[in-house]
Amino acid sequence: MTAVLFDFSGTLFRIESTESWLRAVLDEAGLPLTGAELTHAAQALENAGALPGGTAPGVPMPDEVAAVWEVRDESAELHRAAYTGLSRLVPLPDPALHDALYERHMSPAAWQPYPDAAEVLGTLRERGIKVGVVSNIGWDLRPVFRAHGLDPYVDAYVLSYEHGVQKPDPRLFKTACAALGVEPQDVLMVGDDRRADGGAAALGCGVHFVDHLPVTRRPDGLRPVLDLVDR
Repeated sequence: MTAVLFDFSGTLFRIESTESWLRAVLDEAGLPLTGAELTHAAQALENAGALPGGTAPGVPMPDEVAAVWEVRDESAELHRAAYTGLSRLVPLPDPALHDALYERHMSPAAWQPYPDAAEVLGTLRERGIKVGVVSNIGWDLRPVFRAHGLDPYVDAYVLSYEHGVQKPDPRLFKTACAALGVEPQDVLMVGDDRRADGGAAALGCGVHFVDHLPVTRRPDGLRPVLDLVDR
């Protein structure tokens, strides 16, 4: 292998908990809830699937959200409409909080790298292996990598909303391979979504899956990648 492509959410980084997400926005707005109220609202937001990078929706979607859900990562506008639409299913003390929640999830503070991410990315760089990040997303994640010190290890970012194409479409992986100047058969795609990230196999890339777990429960899930690239 001459290059490794990584997914973002659930692979290299994990979003904060829904309760932490909501608490941060409420504190910023000066609108605290009691413990029970906060827990109830956070659970409702989680059931709605309102936190990008969190759990999938567990309740029926409004028609206007369902209409864009499957293509939400093809543009910034669709992504925001999908997730704020889900958030608005949950009553909050101020309607403006729904947009504030969306803004919060894009901040570096809302994300935490997996414990072995820096080690694995740094080792790949030392070995001369190129690294790309291929993500279905509706916003620019580069500041998250910069804030957490991982940007120096990434040679190319290929984000769905910047290309109007989302995984598992092979065109997004082809774009990433071209950006790195490598052939698909020499590339390993690492991700947590078997459908989306598995689309790289159609192009001829190798594929390796990790578990989408909280960072405390996956301390070394990326390390097998180092063995795979040496085969």
